Parts: sequence; C-alpha cells; structure tokens
Amino acid sequence: MLAVLQPIWLEKPETARRVRQRIGTVMKWAVANGWRQDNPADAIAQALPKQDKTQAHRKALPYDKVAEFLTTLKASDAGTATKLALELVILTASRSGEVRLAEWSEFDLQAGIWTRPAHRMKPKKVHRVPLSPRAVEVLTEARKLGSGEGLVFPGAKYGKPLSDMTLSKLTKALGYDVDVHGFRTSFKTWAQERTNTPRDVSESALAHTVKDKAEAAYARSDFFEKRRRLMERWANFVSAEFSEVLNVRF
Repeated sequence: MLAVLQPIWLEKPETARRVRQRIGTVMKWAVANGWRQDNPADAIAQALPKQDKTQAHRKALPYDKVAEFLTTLKASDAGTATKLALELVILTASRSGEVRLAEWSEFDLQAGIWTRPAHRMKPKKVHRVPLSPRAVEVLTEARKLGSGEGLVFPGAKYGKPLSDMTLSKLTKALGYDVDVHGFRTSFKTWAQERTNTPRDVSESALAHTVKDKAEAAYARSDFFEKRRRLMERWANFVSAEFSEVLNVRF
C-alpha cells in the first residue's frame, strides 16, 4: 500500500484518498471472509505525510462568458448527446454526475420537473429540480436519440453512462480551461451579483444542505416555485438570443 500511495499522496491527494478508501473496502471484505486478520488501510496513516486539506477551488467561467461558451458548444462537431448533457449541466446548475446518471423515469417534461432520487444526491435526500423551457427542449432532443428509457445520456459502452472525462475533455477542447463543476460557481456568482435572490433559494438550487442543525430543523421549504423563476432567468441569461441583456440587472 505504501508503494502505491506514497508517489501520489501529496501530488494528487484526492485521488490518493480515494485509492486508499477503495483498497480499504477490499481489505474489509477479506477480513469479513476470514482471509485476513487486519486491514492495513487503517494502520497506514502513521506512515504517510500530512496532506494539505485546503480545498482547491474549481476553475470557473465568469458568468458573462457562459452564453459565449454555449454558442461555441452548439457550433462544435462534438457528439449530440455530449453537447446536450453539458448544456443541461449548465442550465440546471447540476453536478456532472447528477446529469450523467440521470434516468428518464426521473423526469416529468410536461410539468417541467426533474426528481432526483436520494441515493444519487450528495446530501442523500430527494431533490426536485425545476426545468426551464430550454432545459425541457434539451431533454426532448435527447429523447429522440434513444428509446426514452434507462439512462438519458448513455456512454459508448452499453448500459454505462457518459463519463465525466468526456464532458471535461470537450470543455477543454473548445478552448476553455475551466472545470465542468465550475459552472455551478458561474451560476452562483450570477445569482449573487445580478439578482436579488435570497441566499437560501440559490443554495437550494445547488442542492446544498443547511449545515446548521438548529436552522435545518425549521427549514422545511425547498423554495421550488422561487427556484423555477430563478432557473428560467438563468436559462434566458445564458442563451445567445438573450446575450444583449448581460448588462441589465434583474
């Protein structure tokens, strides 16, 4: 384990932690089956240097450049499914995995609602996403590419979803040195600087949970209708035909 982890422990800390965790899971299985008496993943910490836990910020595109990015994306020769998936990530301010693993059973396009199951959400809670008219159009286009069942954005391998690397590589190939996750920052900054949206509403749009337990006990609303209006304004803002409103404060 040391031979595997030491070369990447400081250089790629997040990757190294995940490798250690997965090795540990295998070792726990071996212990449970009587093949080992110990789990070296639990004892290895003392032999590894302390990592810098300072969280690195994801590279984000300034919000007033997102419309330009989407124009470039739509004009590219990338695969249709990949382009639609990346646009949906931006329109819904979603995490990449929430879009890539989405299944058709989660969507009600007529009502404009995407209901994500708890097991696919970081906070482990069901989360409803209001879909803007453009987001519904994106999904309608995606449905034409397949059977309308199972994964919305399947990958090249049958039964497997589109990979995160596919979206990341496309973003870089288009000439934008930003992270796909950074589009959530673009949305959040836009909401802060160009709207009067309350913090709770924009945080709910990002599917963030209230960290204060006392506050969370009383925070029962998901601000769905307020989020619907917010996401429609965001979709308009990043659409090329609305690019002239970039200097207008909503």
